[in-house]
Amino acid sequence: MEKKELICIGCPMGCPMTVELDHGEVVSVKGNTCKRGDVYARKEVTNPTRIVTSTMLITGGTRDRVSVKTAQDVPKASIFQVMHEINHLCAAAPVHIGDVLLEDAAHTGVAIIATSNVEAQAPGN
Repeated sequence: MEKKELICIGCPMGCPMTVELDHGEVVSVKGNTCKRGDVYARKEVTNPTRIVTSTMLITGGTRDRVSVKTAQDVPKASIFQVMHEINHLCAAAPVHIGDVLLEDAAHTGVAIIATSNVEAQAPGN
């Protein structure tokens, strides 16, 4: 039997939890004080995922970069490839909150979206 110790991020309480696994299957979750803790712990030890946040280059805008994030969480193992793609892309202004800047980041099926606005630079500026 394998045990993993986690701190829950499902709510502000930050419960310390112990997850027991048998051959990769969750047998028990202890220490959580709410259902979200149980759900988080099971997912974290079997298929950890994260939202990725970063910035992307912009051309022709009032700023050089726009803040971006993944529209949903991606497998933790894909984060470096997602970041590689973000770091090698450049969007043209204007860009607005919610605009999809990349449809399928690192073949995860998850889009990269803008989380801020960058207006086009006025001609001659």
